[in-house]
Amino acid sequence: MNEYILELGKKAKEASKKLAIIDTNTKNAVLTAVAKALIEKRELIKAENKKDLEYGKEKGISSALLDRLELTDSRIDGMAKSLIEIANFKDPVGEILEGWKHPDGMQILKQRVPLGVIGMIFESRPNVTIDSAGLALKSSNAIILRGGSDAINSNKVLKNIFMEEGKKQGLPDGAVQLIENTDREIVKDFIRLNKYIDVIIPRGGKGLKNFIIGNATVPVIETGAGLCHIFVDESADIKKAIPIIENAKTQRCSTCNTIETLLVHENAAEELLPELSRVLAGDKVELRADEKAFEIIKKSGTEVKKSTKEDWETEYLELILSIKTVKDIEEAITHIDKYSTQHSEAILTENLENAEKFINEVDSAAVYINASTRFTDGGEFGYGGEIGISTQKLHSRGPMGIRELTTIKYIIRGNGQIRK
Repeated sequence: MNEYILELGKKAKEASKKLAIIDTNTKNAVLTAVAKALIEKRELIKAENKKDLEYGKEKGISSALLDRLELTDSRIDGMAKSLIEIANFKDPVGEILEGWKHPDGMQILKQRVPLGVIGMIFESRPNVTIDSAGLALKSSNAIILRGGSDAINSNKVLKNIFMEEGKKQGLPDGAVQLIENTDREIVKDFIRLNKYIDVIIPRGGKGLKNFIIGNATVPVIETGAGLCHIFVDESADIKKAIPIIENAKTQRCSTCNTIETLLVHENAAEELLPELSRVLAGDKVELRADEKAFEIIKKSGTEVKKSTKEDWETEYLELILSIKTVKDIEEAITHIDKYSTQHSEAILTENLENAEKFINEVDSAAVYINASTRFTDGGEFGYGGEIGISTQKLHSRGPMGIRELTTIKYIIRGNGQIRK
């Protein structure tokens, strides 16, 4: 076991004991102080971020990944705003979920408590450092962060600001730590640190998640894989549908809640696809379509490629959209069942029966009727941010806010009772 990782684990475990009993006012004071410091030190943050952006350009990483990496003024403001929102939330720790009296007279309480130590592994987006640290603190968890090498300078400056300001307000040493060694081999030891880490949360691409799931001995909550779909039913309002689809694909294409595949009822294809393809062409979206959709789009004069089987399986995270025509809602649901990562799916329809069928039969964390999948986000759901979008069912699903970073403990108060 790597000594560097062991030391991080020990410090986090020690910090988690202190965080478990830290008061709400102290947590909120830390969050408020860090939010203020982010605004005051924005030029320092952007200078460190610029180093990562320049390195990324030298490496030739895609424009979509560079977008995920960049910290603009508005994104720094967004991080600060998120911390203030988290500070304003009711503290989940210590909440009594329910209570009852045992026949022998004991009082049994079900109480919310922290998970303990969270291991967070993520790629590209340095704002995750602040979001995750803030959510971990408000739920009284210690956190060890491991970001990608492409964002190391950004992650370091953000972690340092959080801890420097936090310690002034009473945050214990080791509450928020960053693995600064960018060697990938070190991750193997990190995800096997059962003695000190309670849960690993990976937030990134398919390759990262497969590696962690295949090698971790610490429990894992999978987040972020987003092969999302929109199905346009034959009853859909086309004028309403086009801006929804455009938003879901182009508003920020590098995120996990962006759609990658559009399913179109064959009876709606002739009306929808010519106008939609022109709109998306204006957004520089590359279209990859099945035979029927290809012919319709080609006739409209828009550039289009023929899709392959691999397109239905691909999370692009770029301005690429695959399009498939289906004969009915059953075929659409079957396709989603086969290829979805169970993140977010939407149906565009004016048929109430089909809407109900879709939301009842599609097994994803978030299912929409006549709205963009881009809303699957902790901030949009009122959580002040999220540590990830869980695509599994245990112990959390969908955007993971502060309550999803807790577990429960039973408190039993007796007066000499023994079991007979």
